Amino acid sequence: MPQHFHAFSNIDTQEIAPGFFSKLIHTEGQTINWITVAAGNKVPLHQHPHAQMSFVISGQFAMTIAGETKVLDATQFCHIPGGTEHGGEAITDCVLVDIFTPVREDYRQLGGMNI
Repeated sequence: MPQHFHAFSNIDTQEIAPGFFSKLIHTEGQTINWITVAAGNKVPLHQHPHAQMSFVISGQFAMTIAGETKVLDATQFCHIPGGTEHGGEAITDCVLVDIFTPVREDYRQLGGMNI
């Protein structure tokens, strides 16, 4: 019988970029990334083939997508199509959730929880 309920405390934390501390969850079709990041930390502009949805759970995060920058808070989210250049900076201490489709095999190799 599959387990339906899980605890974040059972997932190892990985530093996926300087200052970005993640708990990774992998399903058959997605990777979910629960991230804590301190103010001032940045992820440089980059791109990957995965579609990405990014949600700010707390704090403010300046996200740049295809040359456009917006400061996101807990009332907003963004969609990044696969292959689109993007990056960002934590304006305040933040908690973020990124959902990638399909699964990020590079992140799966880092560990996390497979569901």
